[in-house]
Parts: sequence; structure tokens; C-alpha cells
Amino acid sequence: MREVLKLFRVHQYIKNLFIFMPLLFSFSYSNLDNNLNSLIAFILFSILASSIYIFNDLMDINEDRAHPTKKYRPLASGKVSPKSAKMLILLLSLSSLGISFVFNTELFIVLLVYFVLNIAYSLKLKHIAILDIFIIATGFVLRLFAGSAVTGISLSMWIILMTFLLAIFLALAKRRDDVLLSLEGQETRKNIDGYNLEFVNAAMVLMAGVVIVSYIQYTISPEVVSRLNTSHLYITSFFVILGVLRYMQITFVEQDSGSPTKVVIRDRFLKVTIFLWLVSFIVVTKLT
Repeated sequence: MREVLKLFRVHQYIKNLFIFMPLLFSFSYSNLDNNLNSLIAFILFSILASSIYIFNDLMDINEDRAHPTKKYRPLASGKVSPKSAKMLILLLSLSSLGISFVFNTELFIVLLVYFVLNIAYSLKLKHIAILDIFIIATGFVLRLFAGSAVTGISLSMWIILMTFLLAIFLALAKRRDDVLLSLEGQETRKNIDGYNLEFVNAAMVLMAGVVIVSYIQYTISPEVVSRLNTSHLYITSFFVILGVLRYMQITFVEQDSGSPTKVVIRDRFLKVTIFLWLVSFIVVTKLT
């Protein structure tokens, strides 16, 4: 059972917190119905995501066995059989899609698109350089749409753009780790030939810049200033810049960017920065 639970990759559920972003940026978190609906969407999205993680592990057994850390995963190590994995995939995916169909049709459509896109990613698309990171980034945007679907809160174009760009930035950092492994003679992905250190470094710097600029544009846009009734939201940009620079430091200096989720969970500097950004965002919008 312990090995089966590892297949679920519960630590990756932190990504699904993006479902709550429509609530955060619209300040509708006092609405109990919206909170409950977002929580249900989070659970259903997490269940479906786990089915995809298992499917991906099933497709990557041979590659994972050649990876220095992924070789310890339940399927790659042989602790969980492929037959058990297939049963879990069916159980989790059908449960999530079935419940969402009854609960909220729009959420069902979002989950179905996410499921089909990621199955295609696991089968073929992840082996196509650049397209692979775009699909990963699209998954984060779909999380926003899931939150919007169950709350009825419309999404700002800036939120969608920032989420997409930030996800590409994080995906590039992960690919950089693959490139480093490749340089050490441990090539584990077929698409790695489409990347090299110079390209990934330049792309990360570019994405870091546009993420920051997009966030600043969001904070000073007339629509946001009018809706939140404050022209001081730009102050929160300092923490966004700090967080991006810290992640780049972890990636370029500490050479540790294999799993963005684990980086965020274990790095105290990043956790404090994210907390201060959240506090500053709430304080500025409530007190100014």
C-alpha cells in the first residue's frame, strides 16, 4: 500500500492550488459555496492527475530505470506491477471524470481536456522539444479554468498569461536538470536532443523577465486598479522578483531544479517569500 500511494505523487498536488487562484485574485474567498466548490474541484483534479502520473510512470519504466533517482519509483523498481497500475489508472480516471460530469459540466470538460492532452503527452508529445513544455504550461492554465468553472469567476487575461509563462519557466528549469544529466552520460529523455544548456539558460532568463513584466502590468492595469480599488498593488511585485531570482539561484548556482514542486516545498527562502507575497497582496488590497 505504501508503494501504491507513492504512485499518486501527493506532493505534486501543490500544483493544483492554482485552482484557488480565481478566488484569491477576485477576493471571493468569503463565499462558502465557492470555497467548497473549489475544494471539490481540487480533489477531483488531484485524483485525475494521479491517474496520469501512474500512466506516465507506466510508459517511462525503461527510462526511469536509467535515471539516478527515478529508478526507485514503484513501477521502475518493480515494487508495483504494471497490471496493478493499469487498474489504478482506470479507477482514478473514471471516478474523477464521472463525479465531475454529475457535479459540474464545465469542470468535466476541463478535466477531460486535461486528461486527453496528458495521455497524448505521455504517449508521444513529451518527446517533442519545446512542445513538451508548452503542454505542461497549458496544464496549469487548465487548473485556472477549473477554478473558474466551479465558481463562475471570470479570469483576467493577465492571470492566464502569468500562469502560462511561469509554468514554462519552471518546466525549463526541470529540462535543465535533464540536460545536466545528459552531459554526465545519463540521457533519460528522447527529446533532450532538442535542448542544450545554452538554449535552456537563455530561455529561462527570457521567461523570468516576461513573468515579472506581466505581473507588474497586471498590478497597474486599469481594470485591476478599478476592481480592487487600489493603485498600490505594484508593491507586491518586489516579492515576485525576489521569488524568481531565488529560483534562478537554486537552478544556476545550486544546480538543483529536478522537481519544481520539491524545490518549493523544501526551500525555506521560497516558502517565506511566497507567504510574504500573499500577505502583502491581502494587506494592500484590504487596507489601501
